[in-house]
Amino acid sequence: MLQVTVIKQKPDWVKERLAIRNFKNPELVDEIIALDDERRATQTAFDTMQASINSASKNIGQYMAQGNKEEAERLKASIAGNKAEATRLNEQLATIEKNLQGKLIMLPNLPADRVPAGKGAEDNVVVREGGKKPQLPENALPHWELIKEYNLVDFETGAKITGSGFPLYRGNGAKLQRSLVQYFLDYNTSKGYTEYLPPFMVNEASAYATGQLPDKEGQMYHVTEDNLYLIPTAEVPVTNIYRDVILKENELPIRMTAYSPCFRREAGSFGKDVRGLNRVHQFEKVEIIQLVLPKYSYNVLDEMVHHVEGLVQSLALPYRILKLCGGDMGFTSALTYDFEVYSAAQQRWLEVSSVSNFESYQTNRMKCRYKDADGKMQLVHSLNGSSLALPRIMACLLENNQTEKCIRIPEVLQKYYGSAMIM
Repeated sequence: MLQVTVIKQKPDWVKERLAIRNFKNPELVDEIIALDDERRATQTAFDTMQASINSASKNIGQYMAQGNKEEAERLKASIAGNKAEATRLNEQLATIEKNLQGKLIMLPNLPADRVPAGKGAEDNVVVREGGKKPQLPENALPHWELIKEYNLVDFETGAKITGSGFPLYRGNGAKLQRSLVQYFLDYNTSKGYTEYLPPFMVNEASAYATGQLPDKEGQMYHVTEDNLYLIPTAEVPVTNIYRDVILKENELPIRMTAYSPCFRREAGSFGKDVRGLNRVHQFEKVEIIQLVLPKYSYNVLDEMVHHVEGLVQSLALPYRILKLCGGDMGFTSALTYDFEVYSAAQQRWLEVSSVSNFESYQTNRMKCRYKDADGKMQLVHSLNGSSLALPRIMACLLENNQTEKCIRIPEVLQKYYGSAMIM
């Protein structure tokens, strides 16, 4: 959530940055400023009235001690009227604050200066590419055929158990999933990230704090009786560890990593681009999250991009890194880099990671702060990245490493998988 002070200090600049996102309601900026002015005026009136009540209350005691009951009774009558007015002002203040918060949460994060203008994915900028696209045998198969041939994933039984888009991994498929999760966690912890295993459902406050509510409620599975949400990513519970927490400056940065299943409704998804593991409702992912001092957050973002790049390189997958344009960024992000790996059998790029800097957008919602050297409260910056999402990684590993007789296992995974190939 944007800070009101920033909006009021630089309203024209805020509108300019929102235009980079193609935001359609810039008038919200003016409405927020007007509501905050009204809130301040009402707060001043309430404080003045409360001070008058307190002063009169003291004087009543003095008049009673002096035996001046007539003046004491006059003040009592005056206080009764003032209390009624104070109650009205307090109720008015609550209504204004509710309306103000309702407007604030409708504003997305402001894109950073280095975010390119653009309307959609076609305007994203390729930062760099790496790896080598493999030469596949003539009879190469897409991964949805390979998982049938090698009996790795059973979509039909998964659909029977739950519904479409809930894959059932079996045998070597389950083993490969477990190997990937363990490798990703080991890779992250070796770089200084602390591992967590979070709850896989969160309450409304947690979903609001990281920006899933009210922006993405239609994409989350909602347990209505308990008002809990199945997580779309480990980012949500792990970042919320520090909701309503005041940190010391020397405690930052905080580096966290976590494995979790992820649940996304993906309403309306259909067609060839979502076949097999390309898009599912339940999948596994390993996440990295950092909470940092604001002055270091963009250096940390670059560091996290290099971290994920090293992980993709270690799997010997061809990849490219995209800087997302304003029209393609997530609601809460100030700057996002996407990683895509090349699916040789499908001959297309598949997204496997997003690495984002949220600046203070999430931490303002979470009230996650630190005391600076002068003892003043400041908001920390939060960042996160996929490290990595498993389904499309597995799809590309299967397709790109297929031979006429087997599927090769990348060298870094062999000690986890226990073999150099899937036969």
